[in-house]
Amino acid sequence: MTRTARVPGNLAAETSSFVGRRHEVAELRSKLASARIVSLVGPGGVGKTRLAVRVATDLARGFADGAWLVELAEVRDPALLPNSAARALALRDQAPGGALALLLSYLADKQLLLVLDNCEHLLDAAAGLATSVVEAAPQVRVLATSREPLSVPGEQVLPVPPLELPFADDAEPLGLLGQNEAVSLFIQRAAAASGAFELTADNRSAVVGLCRRLDGLPLALELAAVRTRVLTVQQILAHLDDRFALLTSGFRVALPRHQTLRTTLDWSYELLPAGSQAVLRRLSLFAGRFTLEDAEAICASDAGAAHVLDSLSSLVDKSLLLKEEVGPVASFRLHETTREYAAEKLRESGEEQTAQRDFGNYYVSRCREAADGARFRIVEWLEWIDLEIDNLRSLLHRLRSDGDHEQGLQLVGALVWYWVTRATTEGQRWIELFLDAAPDDPRTNTGAHFLRGFLAILQANPATARRELERAADAERTAGTSRRLAETLAMASVAANMAGDHASGQQLCDEARAAAAQLSDLEATLASLQAQAMNGFFTGDLETFRAASSQAEPLSRAAGDLYTLEIWLMNQGIAALLTQSEDPTPHLTEALQLADRIDDRVSQFHLVGALGVQAAASGDHSRAARLFGATERLRTETGAKVNPVLAPLLEDRGDSLRAQLGGASYDTEFRAGATMSRSNALLLALGSSSPREQAGLKAVLAPLAKRETEVARLISQGLTNRQIGSRLFISERTVENHVRNIMDKLGFTSRTQIATWVTLTNPLTRDS
Repeated sequence: MTRTARVPGNLAAETSSFVGRRHEVAELRSKLASARIVSLVGPGGVGKTRLAVRVATDLARGFADGAWLVELAEVRDPALLPNSAARALALRDQAPGGALALLLSYLADKQLLLVLDNCEHLLDAAAGLATSVVEAAPQVRVLATSREPLSVPGEQVLPVPPLELPFADDAEPLGLLGQNEAVSLFIQRAAAASGAFELTADNRSAVVGLCRRLDGLPLALELAAVRTRVLTVQQILAHLDDRFALLTSGFRVALPRHQTLRTTLDWSYELLPAGSQAVLRRLSLFAGRFTLEDAEAICASDAGAAHVLDSLSSLVDKSLLLKEEVGPVASFRLHETTREYAAEKLRESGEEQTAQRDFGNYYVSRCREAADGARFRIVEWLEWIDLEIDNLRSLLHRLRSDGDHEQGLQLVGALVWYWVTRATTEGQRWIELFLDAAPDDPRTNTGAHFLRGFLAILQANPATARRELERAADAERTAGTSRRLAETLAMASVAANMAGDHASGQQLCDEARAAAAQLSDLEATLASLQAQAMNGFFTGDLETFRAASSQAEPLSRAAGDLYTLEIWLMNQGIAALLTQSEDPTPHLTEALQLADRIDDRVSQFHLVGALGVQAAASGDHSRAARLFGATERLRTETGAKVNPVLAPLLEDRGDSLRAQLGGASYDTEFRAGATMSRSNALLLALGSSSPREQAGLKAVLAPLAKRETEVARLISQGLTNRQIGSRLFISERTVENHVRNIMDKLGFTSRTQIATWVTLTNPLTRDS
């Protein structure tokens, strides 16, 4: 049996049937066959996104690199639109040149369909991005959804009307009536809601009247359909007719379609109990997905958390709230039109300022609390931030608009490991926006200057890094010896060496060592050893580079600090690669496994390259050539600069491989590697070549899902389900489900067996 190849892209499977739109689907397919930019234009709730996703799914196989959806409803800062597009394409915003340069460079030779969804509040930015993309990438087509056109050269606009309406008379046979688009949608959604709805001769007039009264607007029809659980169609129509009559002085005249939808939302809202209305209003503060715990924190009243859960369930049942499964944690989000409506109700209620304050305090407090020790549980922390990042971006945007520099800097600082591993240039933008607008007081902004310098190092910008870190170091010296002083001096040493000032680098390194020596502090010690290692790296002292990394490795391993452990292992592997004093493979492969767990794309790129060099040195020429191709693919996905030590090795080994394999064979292998998925490239680098070997290695490396692995690790530390839930930001019941899944997958019957398995197979377990 032939397995169907997976189509590249990020389009989610449809959770409900797609109804009608035969004409629009055909027209859109035709326009995309000839035009580079096509915009679907129509009012909120008319179904633009569903139409775009359906056609993109149908056309995806015709694009070698698939179809990709960029959701813009939650983006409030136009400058972050390229970052959102890069993230949707699974690129990492860590390139020195910024997200737009990374995006355009990556797309330059790609053949794909890029869907920009909900552009109306970012028209200028979306228009600029679409134009830049089609200019830089001749084989990319852009499909936009918006309430108005982008108005760019070459754009073709397809208006999206409401669904086809049924005739008002009763002449059409019942079977044909059921095939009408608006009627079909209502019937299907009503059947899903009530479990037993059918179109009959008795209710046909009411169904037709309801579809016509709601102008065939999909969202309005879905909101009405859920009411069939408790009302007949005749009752629903009568209630809506009464509401419309109030707006038209009793005359049955046509209303603007936005007023039709507004009236339907009003009716749905007013049927809610007062408590659920209050919950819906406050939910409008969430810009993206949110969890039950988030909703309870923002919406809980005197009625308590149970009331919030009941309200969420009710809102989901009434199609006012969408439930999504993101990993093991249930999350929710509002349809953009519903969120706009709820936000308006929040403003009218007079609760907006209080709700915004609660929202800001909750997230700043929770992020600051979670940031304490985040590096020692970085996998679960990053998963949580990935879920919440749209809400955090929205909060940062509001704090900036309100001029609240203090809370803004606190929140940006609390997200340091997200910026480091996921969004370096975005983090740099936020820190600059808040720091440049804040009072110039190094005593209170020391941490912000440190973060700005740290991110500048990752962006290969030593000038900015030195300026910021030296300023932070001066303030920390005044404050006295502390962990922050040791860390700042160590980072300043790295910046000085990057700038070529090795004398200052050594002086700052010595000062960092002296500061760390006065403390009994793990993080200060690791920072000092990092400065020593990098000082050796930049001065060509490979023994110091290796020795400092070797000394630091067991400290990070014992503490469960995966990010620095990955660095120490990579350092030792590169040192061994350069000196050939030992086999670098064990260090490099373990580092790559860690980089995969953390999803550190820049380190993955360097490690795959290093393992390619080692494969070439070992005589595994074909595999080495494939790894070199995979390395180039990973480079385009990160925009990272090649390590200055690794760059000449890649070039030299590449020339040697070409000579040994022959130009044609080398190019074939290189192209095969360059077209590999990232996961397959990592598996190849870890030592497997055939699909069967890759499947076996994947099972050995990750018999459990990432979240299950983290639960198992915490079980081995003796934590209870409640403690694990608190650590991972999930409910105790979710932890119980994970424990059952772990036992099922591993064939175990007790927590003791899980703990023993972790001890034997996972050397990263932290004793605590």
